[in-house]
Amino acid sequence: MSKVKSHREIRKEKEKEKEWYVKIINILIGSLLYSIAINAFIIPHRLLSGGVAGISLILQYVSSIPSGYWVFIINVPVFIIGYKLVNREFVVLSFIGMVSMSIFLVLTKDMVSILKIDDIFISTLAGAVISGIGMGMIFKQGASQGGTDIVAIILRRRNGMKMSTLYFALNGVIAMMGIFVTNLTLTMYTLLLMYIKSTVIDKVLNSFNKKKILLIVTSKEEEVSDCIIKKIGRGTTFLYGEGAYTGVKRKIIYCVVSENELNMVQKLVEEIDEAALISVSEAADVHGNGFLRSAI
Repeated sequence: MSKVKSHREIRKEKEKEKEWYVKIINILIGSLLYSIAINAFIIPHRLLSGGVAGISLILQYVSSIPSGYWVFIINVPVFIIGYKLVNREFVVLSFIGMVSMSIFLVLTKDMVSILKIDDIFISTLAGAVISGIGMGMIFKQGASQGGTDIVAIILRRRNGMKMSTLYFALNGVIAMMGIFVTNLTLTMYTLLLMYIKSTVIDKVLNSFNKKKILLIVTSKEEEVSDCIIKKIGRGTTFLYGEGAYTGVKRKIIYCVVSENELNMVQKLVEEIDEAALISVSEAADVHGNGFLRSAI
């Protein structure tokens, strides 16, 4: 038994190590995308970004010192606070995210010569989408870029708000500060950029992880329920209802499935009972057996 157990432990350690490397690779790719968006589309038009990166850009516009250096300097005290209020893994991954972003911001500072877009509106859209994808990739790994991201994650864990909403709310203040180093027009473009970016972040965080709530009314509830459990691997619950017109009492099947499983469930139900009524609604968030807990 001890041999079997040791083999399992070794396998789990290898899987955990592999998962750790995958997280780091995704964080590095996300940081690179974010840095390219900053240097190619945001800085050339003197737009701002959110969080410490936004503050760093303001300082860069004022001092001419590259934002990558400011990101590192400002984040040191923030990480000390984050270590005490969040957890070790989050802080380590976020530190990797912060350092890689600082390095990539410096390495890609001349990216505008390759990807220059003269139209400020198109540049705003490109910067918002690319930086949003990059940040979403980082958040999805349970990490951040430090600064206000850490504050947003602490608030999310306490009140359950969406990460994208917290990001936009916290960084809107920083965007408004930009009016003192740019102008009102550029500040409005920055707010537009942040809104689009927060939407993209939300899409990335929820990709491949959407959940649907199913309410199934059928005369073959036992057969349908058994089929969902065995073929889809999802648990079901019986709710007891009564037809308002017919007065017929019956069991209503309650089930939560992923978006990818929805079509399979619908086909299975139709094969068993073509007259079955299936109600589908979006689940804001689901935790529990069979569903991955949000990384942040």
